[in-house]
Amino acid sequence: MLNRRDRDYGEWISNLCFAQFRCGRRKVVKIMVEAVNITVRVGVIGCGYWGPNLIRNLVKVPGCRVVAIADERSDRLEAVRHLSGEMKATTDARELVASDSIDAIVIATPISTHFDLAKASLETGKHVLIEKPLTRTSAQAWELIRLARERRRVLMVDHTFIYSGAVRKLQEVIHSGELGDIYYYDSVRLNLGLFQPDVNVLWDLAPHDFSVLTHLLNKTPTRITASGSSPVTWNGWKRESIAYVTVEFDDGMIAHFHVNWLSPVKLRRTLIGGSRKMVVYDHLDTDNQIKIYDKSVEVRSDGDRYKALVQYRTGDLLVPKVDPTEALETACKHFIHCVRTGDRPITDGYAGLRVVELLEAAERSLMLNGTARTYEEQTVKRFLPEHSRAQTG
Repeated sequence: MLNRRDRDYGEWISNLCFAQFRCGRRKVVKIMVEAVNITVRVGVIGCGYWGPNLIRNLVKVPGCRVVAIADERSDRLEAVRHLSGEMKATTDARELVASDSIDAIVIATPISTHFDLAKASLETGKHVLIEKPLTRTSAQAWELIRLARERRRVLMVDHTFIYSGAVRKLQEVIHSGELGDIYYYDSVRLNLGLFQPDVNVLWDLAPHDFSVLTHLLNKTPTRITASGSSPVTWNGWKRESIAYVTVEFDDGMIAHFHVNWLSPVKLRRTLIGGSRKMVVYDHLDTDNQIKIYDKSVEVRSDGDRYKALVQYRTGDLLVPKVDPTEALETACKHFIHCVRTGDRPITDGYAGLRVVELLEAAERSLMLNGTARTYEEQTVKRFLPEHSRAQTG
C-alpha cells in the first residue's frame, strides 16, 4: 500500500486505537478503508508516442492525480498540458524520481532507459508502471523484481492487450476447455512503421503477442527459432524490420509470430486451433473481435480396412460480446488499485520477465541465422507458475 511521507502515521495509529476503544471494530474497519483510499500522486516520464495516452487515462481514474510530467523535449510537455491543469512539467526526469510529493512513477520512454529509471524509482520508494517491454535483458528484469519485493512496492508492466475485453474473453474460452487441446497459436502483427531508433521490430511489436501467449497458455517453451530481414538502413542504422518467430512447447504445441514494419496494410490477428473448436482474434475488427468456429478434424479407424479415416466437422460460428472499455483505461485503473491495496498486478514483474526471456531467446536465434535454441533448465523453470510470486508479498 501507500507509504506517504506527508502523513503522520503515528497520529493515525493513535486515532485508530482510540476509535477501537470508543467505537468498536465496525468503526476501526471504516478508518482502515479510508487510509487505503488516499489519492495516489503519479508522475509520468516520457510524453512522446505512448505517454500522452497514459496521461489521458490516468487522469480519469478515481483516486489518482497526475501531478508531474517529464520529457527531454519541452514541445512535448506543452502538447500534453491540456490533459490536466495541475501537472508540473520538467525536462529533468530525476526531479520526479527524487520528489517526496509523488507516490508512483509511470515510465513511457525508450527501452534502453527503462531499467535505470525504474531502479531509481523503486530505490526511492515509489511504485512503478513501465511501458512494454519491462527491460532490455532478463538480468535487469530480475533486479527490478528483487527491488520491488525488497521495498514492498508494486512493479507492473503495461502489457495493454492483456486488459482488453477481447483477450479476457479469449482467456475465458480457453480456460473453459471449449477449444479442447490447443494445437497451434498463430499471430500476425503488421503495419508500415513506426521504425524505432534503439530496437528492431522484434522488441517493438512482439512483446504484445508474447504477453498474450504467456497470459493465455500455461505451457513451457522448449525451443525457439527466429529469422529476420533488414532491408531498410540509414546513417549506420541496420536492424531487423521483418521477423518470424517459432516457439515449440513441451506438449507438442507450436506457436508462430510474424511481425513487420514494412506492410502496406495494418493487421492484428491471432488464430488458435484446438481439437474441438478454433478461434480467430482480430483486434481491428471492432464489432467482431472474437470469432469461435465450431470446426475440427476427427480421425477414425476402419477396423475392416485398417485405414485411418479423416473427417472434417463444420458447425456454427459464434461471435461473443466483449467488453468495449479501452484496454489502457482498465490497465491504469488496475495499477492504481494495486498501489492502494498492495494487490499483485496481473502483469507484474514476472509477467514482464517471461516476455523478455522469449525476446532474448528469439534475438539469439536471429544472431545465429535462425539456429534453434534449446532453453536451459533454469530458464524453462521461470515460465512455470510456481516460480511466479507476487513481488509485493
